Amino acid sequence: MNPDEGIDEERGAGQKPWQEGPTDLRLVPLAGAAWAAAAWAVGTTGQWTAAGVGVCLAGALILLVRGQVRRRGGPGGGRGAAVPGATPGWRLRATAWAGVLLCAAAGAASAGLHAADLRRGPVPELAREYARARLEVVVTSDPRLTRPKVRGNAMAPVSIVLNGEVTRVERSDGSVHRTRTPVLLIVPSGEGREEWLRLLPSTRLRVGARLAPPLRPGESVAAVLKADGAGPPRIVGPPSALQRTAGDLRAGLREATEKLAPDARALLPGLVVGDTSRVGPELRAAFEATDLTHLLAVSGSNLTVVLLLLIGRPGRAQQVERGGLAPRIGLSLRVTALAGGGLTLAFVVVCRPDPSVLRAAACGLVALLAIGTGRRRSLIPALAAAVLVLVLYDPWLARSYGFLLSVLATGALLTIAPRWSEALRRRGVPGRAAEALGAALAAQAVCAPVVTVFAARVSLVAVPANLFAELAVAPATVCGFAALALAAVWMPAAEGLAWVAGWPAGWLARVARTGAALPGAELAWPGGWWGGLALALLTALVVLGARRLPYRGVAGALVAGVLLLVVVRPAPLARWVTGWPPPGWVFAMCQVGQGDATVLAAGGDSAVVVDAGPDPVPVDRCLRELGVRRVPLVVLTHFHADHVAGLPGVLRGRAVGAIQTTGLEEPPGQAAFVRRTAAAAGVPLIRAGPGERRRIGTLEWRVLWPWGGAGGGDAFGSAVEGPNDASVTLLVRTGGGLSLLLLGDLEPPAQRALLGVHPGLGPVDVLKVAHHGSAHQDPGLMRAVRPRLALVSAGRDNPYGHPSPRTLEALGAGGARVLRTDRDGAVAVVGAGRGLVAVPGGG
Repeated sequence: MNPDEGIDEERGAGQKPWQEGPTDLRLVPLAGAAWAAAAWAVGTTGQWTAAGVGVCLAGALILLVRGQVRRRGGPGGGRGAAVPGATPGWRLRATAWAGVLLCAAAGAASAGLHAADLRRGPVPELAREYARARLEVVVTSDPRLTRPKVRGNAMAPVSIVLNGEVTRVERSDGSVHRTRTPVLLIVPSGEGREEWLRLLPSTRLRVGARLAPPLRPGESVAAVLKADGAGPPRIVGPPSALQRTAGDLRAGLREATEKLAPDARALLPGLVVGDTSRVGPELRAAFEATDLTHLLAVSGSNLTVVLLLLIGRPGRAQQVERGGLAPRIGLSLRVTALAGGGLTLAFVVVCRPDPSVLRAAACGLVALLAIGTGRRRSLIPALAAAVLVLVLYDPWLARSYGFLLSVLATGALLTIAPRWSEALRRRGVPGRAAEALGAALAAQAVCAPVVTVFAARVSLVAVPANLFAELAVAPATVCGFAALALAAVWMPAAEGLAWVAGWPAGWLARVARTGAALPGAELAWPGGWWGGLALALLTALVVLGARRLPYRGVAGALVAGVLLLVVVRPAPLARWVTGWPPPGWVFAMCQVGQGDATVLAAGGDSAVVVDAGPDPVPVDRCLRELGVRRVPLVVLTHFHADHVAGLPGVLRGRAVGAIQTTGLEEPPGQAAFVRRTAAAAGVPLIRAGPGERRRIGTLEWRVLWPWGGAGGGDAFGSAVEGPNDASVTLLVRTGGGLSLLLLGDLEPPAQRALLGVHPGLGPVDVLKVAHHGSAHQDPGLMRAVRPRLALVSAGRDNPYGHPSPRTLEALGAGGARVLRTDRDGAVAVVGAGRGLVAVPGGG
């Protein structure tokens, strides 16, 4: 009989389980030293790495030799000789420091060797020359699509990206080289896209490509390959049997989830096997805003859920009594460990070796080994061992934000969370609630500073969002994995389980969307390491202050109440505190970065929106702050991405009557995007007609441009040379007598033609300056309209120099007050005539 099992039988149900000694932290400094050294070494040259390794080894040798000399009493002395400082404690400290230096040397050496591999062979040389070559590449990751991004006025094309290893290089001179070099392969998304996306790891391809160096030093690839053309892949070797099996399981889960609701259909494959191909930008943004991205795709938490069923809660690892299904179905400790190890390895193969998955797998295997040998200790040594092994195996993990967040979150759950949970229990919080709240608070406290480093924001809804999401993670994961297993043998049963899993998966999406929709869901914070350090210090001060604060219950309730008000931001309270939006606003220019989005009040919660900016999130936030729930008309002045890519944000949760556009459908890809978005929302598309007049409530406007026959010739006139010159231009008048001229992105030739078609165009109160205040403006039009207020929409630190100082000087010389979103934030206009006021600072 296993000794542990005997103890289990003798232990009474009402007795307190035996606890092991204090947490064993001996491996933590060793893992930290290897991690820090690897992170440094992958970004430096070989000479510095060799020097660092030599210094560490020399230091470790000195410490060990001095420790031996002191223990023996010095040269020529006996063991019993009294030597100053020769205490057991000193020797232990010297040995410990020697171990730290040795692990640092190992981490740096591993990173140096891996980095040296990237600099050898023909691939780095060809990359430095930006040469073309024919290559054989073994796929080492799942293909993925890049996120659509707006660059300037265009949408960056979506590409297919995958990691691979070059095994054969054929140069343009016909010479052939054998090698093994990791690369990143980028393929244009076009014909053959589906065949590329179905590729499995271990597939061998033959590609023609131009090679380029990685964008940043310290990358884990030797080159970036930009494949020629966009046809289907040329496969010269099939994937391995193991990867085919994993691919079949993943494909079976996709098929089983095909009939689910859109959010569940997108989330469940990601939650179970890391397949995020169906997750759209809007859903991804909601998960990012609520700090739930660890649930968007498979992570270590999913493996934890599976192992919980087998071995019980992590806290039981400190106790002799076992939990989970294993003791209930009669599995011994060693069989339990073997079963858990098999599950862990299968999990990594099917879900792919993501940093979080690797960390969880290594930690799980160490813990299972401890269980199998009957020597269970705290999970902290298991986590430290996992970090040490993984960093030595793959040094680039040392620079992975995902790996860092995963380790920090796990460490917080194992060390901080139990203490905070116990403190909450002492204050009357029920056991389960205290455990969940302590875990959420601990994970957020240690992870938020790291998120701030690269995201420049803090989520104020992360803790409640994670608490609500936790209710659904286990059922979605368990039912999802069951559906994955059944899909290979009985698809109807798999579809049934997927339908059951779809309910908690849909709950996760609703939690993310609801949290992200709150006005104060996110707080802007300085990015970079200084911003992260500032947030870490602030968090530490808050924690220390909370421990010493008198009447902590009352103070905690007050803080929670204030935080709730900040997040919810009731409109009357927000207006009273911030002054935004000002009462009676008639026109607003939203802060959407390098793009345009303006709003005309049409009475009550109704408004006309002119352009939507480059991103759905800021325009949606702006409209929510303005209290706009109904949009009778959206006017898209032209089809450049910085004016139309945010259209889904305008449509989100609002009743929209119609979308009006210019007649020149260029660029065609972005015009097609507008048509697809409108069709998906069931909103009709109409075209702006020259001279067209419209009225909504007290708001009326006239379409001044494009004008048929302007300058003679085609439908738009010879002045129209591109999408900018085809911008819909509106002359707007409000019930209070305010006049506004909205120019879109008209260039000088079209501005002159506009004035020629409308020679009676006179002064206006407000001018939306064309093309983000660029230097290309027609002086004649500026003199004719003589605005009292000129508004410029431009992004902070944009690379185009918008707005141009020359344009700003010309507007100021004409008597206009100029406000710009890159410095003043969103701008609202109130009143008319002498009562005209511009209120900056919103958004």
